[in-house]
Amino acid sequence: MTEAVVSFLVERVGDFIIQEGRSLSGVGDQVRRAHRDLLFIRGFLKDADAKRRDSEAIRIFVAEIRDAAYDLEDVIEAFVLKVDSKRKGGIKNVLKRLGCIFVEGVRRYKIGSEIGVITITISDLKQNLQTYGIKEIRDSSTSLQLCEGQQLLRRTYTHVIDRNVVGLEDSVHELVGHLVKEEHRHRVVSIIGMGGSGKTTIAKQVYHHKEVTDHFDCLAWVCISQQYQVRDVLERIYVKLISPTKEEREEIKNLKDDEIPGRLSQAWDFLKAAFECHEDSKSRILLTTRNEQVASHADESGFHYRPPPLNESESWKLFEKIAMSAEVYTKMEELGKEMVQHCKGLPLAIIVLAGLLARKNTIKDWINIQENVGVYISRGFGRQEEEHAYASWVLALSYDDLPYHLKPCFLYLGHFPEDHEIQVKSLTRLWIAEGFIFLTQQRQGSRETMEDVAYNWLNELVERCVIQVGERSSTLEKIKSCRMHDLLRDLCLRKAEEENFLQVVKGSHKNEAMHPVSSSMVTIVSPMGKIRRLAIYLDENDDKLVPSREERGGQLRSLLYFGPSDYNWFPKQKELIPSMFKDFKLLRVLRIEGMNDGAVKIELPREIGNMVHLRKLDCLQTLDFRVTDDDMFIPNVICKMNKLRHLYLPRRYRARGKLQLSTLGDLLTLNSISSRHCDLNDLAKLGNLRKLRIRLSSSQSKNLEKILDAAGCVVNGIRSLWLHNEVGMESGAEVSQIVARCGQIYKLKLIGPTLELPKEFHSYSNLTKLLLAGCALKDDQMAVLEKLPNLKSLQLWFNVFEENTKVLVFSVGSFPRLQFLRLVTLQGITEWRVEEGAMPCLCKLVISHCTELSTVPDGLRHRTTLKELKIWNMPKLFCSKLEEGGEDFHKVQHIPSLIIQNPNY
Repeated sequence: MTEAVVSFLVERVGDFIIQEGRSLSGVGDQVRRAHRDLLFIRGFLKDADAKRRDSEAIRIFVAEIRDAAYDLEDVIEAFVLKVDSKRKGGIKNVLKRLGCIFVEGVRRYKIGSEIGVITITISDLKQNLQTYGIKEIRDSSTSLQLCEGQQLLRRTYTHVIDRNVVGLEDSVHELVGHLVKEEHRHRVVSIIGMGGSGKTTIAKQVYHHKEVTDHFDCLAWVCISQQYQVRDVLERIYVKLISPTKEEREEIKNLKDDEIPGRLSQAWDFLKAAFECHEDSKSRILLTTRNEQVASHADESGFHYRPPPLNESESWKLFEKIAMSAEVYTKMEELGKEMVQHCKGLPLAIIVLAGLLARKNTIKDWINIQENVGVYISRGFGRQEEEHAYASWVLALSYDDLPYHLKPCFLYLGHFPEDHEIQVKSLTRLWIAEGFIFLTQQRQGSRETMEDVAYNWLNELVERCVIQVGERSSTLEKIKSCRMHDLLRDLCLRKAEEENFLQVVKGSHKNEAMHPVSSSMVTIVSPMGKIRRLAIYLDENDDKLVPSREERGGQLRSLLYFGPSDYNWFPKQKELIPSMFKDFKLLRVLRIEGMNDGAVKIELPREIGNMVHLRKLDCLQTLDFRVTDDDMFIPNVICKMNKLRHLYLPRRYRARGKLQLSTLGDLLTLNSISSRHCDLNDLAKLGNLRKLRIRLSSSQSKNLEKILDAAGCVVNGIRSLWLHNEVGMESGAEVSQIVARCGQIYKLKLIGPTLELPKEFHSYSNLTKLLLAGCALKDDQMAVLEKLPNLKSLQLWFNVFEENTKVLVFSVGSFPRLQFLRLVTLQGITEWRVEEGAMPCLCKLVISHCTELSTVPDGLRHRTTLKELKIWNMPKLFCSKLEEGGEDFHKVQHIPSLIIQNPNY
């Protein structure tokens, strides 16, 4: 990990030298010398990191290198902060500087002296490398190697999508039997076992089993962490039971505590049946726990199931599924089977070991790992008396095998609470804000962004099986959320503490001191005054948002707050205290999660202007105004924020004149630009734009062709386009003009009159996701849509076609790659025909509010790939035909999951 710290600092100091050359007057030589020494030291740190595990002296020595690197970063950033403050203030500040030139000289001398002391310390450490027998290892783990490595990250790994289920058939069959059998002896069925034994995997298999889904009227899956909130648990069950609309869901989230009992009363009959123990209850609870006492407390007479470890054959099958390539070498098989034996049949240990070896392509690599297995076990990672003995050694080995650039990314996951669903888009932006990703790590000559690099690194962590995929996009390609197994989170927190990387604490009540949160495997050893990253877990009783400087020190770089859940957090103190911005001027990242309700007011004080290093705040690199549906006034100062990468304007807003956006050359995302309030000519200056949401709402759209010609190169680089035509039919041609110039898009949403798609639209080979709503397309446009070669997700909403369109036809061989189809409120459509060979890859189909549609197409009988059909708010007659014994049941009986909700009229 020290290698990662020094590597990132070398990059950052290099940037400082380039960007702040004039500002470093008087100290530049010292900074450049320290930079050269750290560059030299970096080549020895791989060997040092390996040897420190067996030597306390080397461990202390490596920690000194890390701390010296951190100290250099602190003093340089403090220096830049001083310089930046002198640049501001106009003539008033100039006069002040003339009057205080002696004081400024003293400050510069003091900071220069601090840099000098640190430079000498780094130089001394450099000289001591050979004293400790540390050797130079230069394995070209440079930005060039990382760039070339991006090619590997784009290959597919079957185990990422596969659920890695081996040897669970008997367990699932037995548990399903206990849940669905008619006798009412067992109310709670518990799966009990150590961490990593496959409890959750078995529970998911049971939960989605066809016998279970057919037997119960409704099902709810709830994960209860150690920091759970009763209200949160009840709300999630409630939402699962009633399947509310998006608007109803928001209403539930915004309920105050005293309103909960009344609203829950309509679902209480369901909840009571599940939670109360009586002979007539047909409800069941499937519980997973490590603690047998928890299972007994839930139901003394309940059925307790302990998953057996995988046998030798099953263990090898699971390992082989992940780690072995198509060409299985005899020697690799011999080494693999020997290593798998040490996992003692524990699925998590096998999966992580296989994920580690999946990226090792030579016999030599496998031999090195096999030798390390014995070393790690001998160090005590695998002591038999430990509960997680069979997993701990392989988890530690897997972490140490991470390349230096992935270690801080992995440790950063320790910020998030147990069982937290981590949004990938947010996580990767946090990594970028922290400085973990540099432009030099992009492939030369590509248009790859830092966000692309960050996503590829996350994908590598998934492929190494150290994090788990939570949710994927509808086409199952892009990872939308991820999470950590609790044993891996324990490892993450322990390593973060050892490396002085992160402190996690619970918030305080009524000004009491904060106290650390640690897992059962974590020991808090970091000095409280040197914390650089801090995660604070708050609950509804917390009234203190900001740690004092005495508690945290002035080196804080990252401050993340987590409320009791993702919503409904109403702290008494609804302002961010200005002292945060006065005392933590070196802060780079500030994130407050779980305070999304409009009733909570976040006021940013003027001291925020002092924080020149802040990169991740929703008004700097990412500016998000989507906090209300009310009309919002946007001041015309966004143009000064020239480091913005993501700008989200509200759906409705006002501005004094046209918002000026031409200076935002780094912008990647521009959401809800309106032709009424923005100058579309500015698009020509946004050369890095990748995602654009635009509203056509004024006469400027008439000059669109000229504007698009000027911005042709920029528009062609857009990968995701959301276009909303608010003008009406007369602007349908302008919509087509914009789409015609976005030939590289992979995601497209068109809302409002479009009339005709571009003639060449059928050849858009990159387009995988398409949503059309209210487009009033002519009948012949379906022939254009169905030829899209790689379309995987299609949503047709509202009046997609002309009013006189009555029949929807998917012709022979149409939509060859489509996996997901949603039809919503297609008024006027009375018949839908699916001809032979149409949609051969369809996996999921949703039909909703199509009130005049009389039946599902007969062609669905031949869609053997279809796994889920969801019918939502359709006529009762339509729904009854699909039920067992209905006249259309033969069309859908082969589909594993048929969900019918809210049949009406």
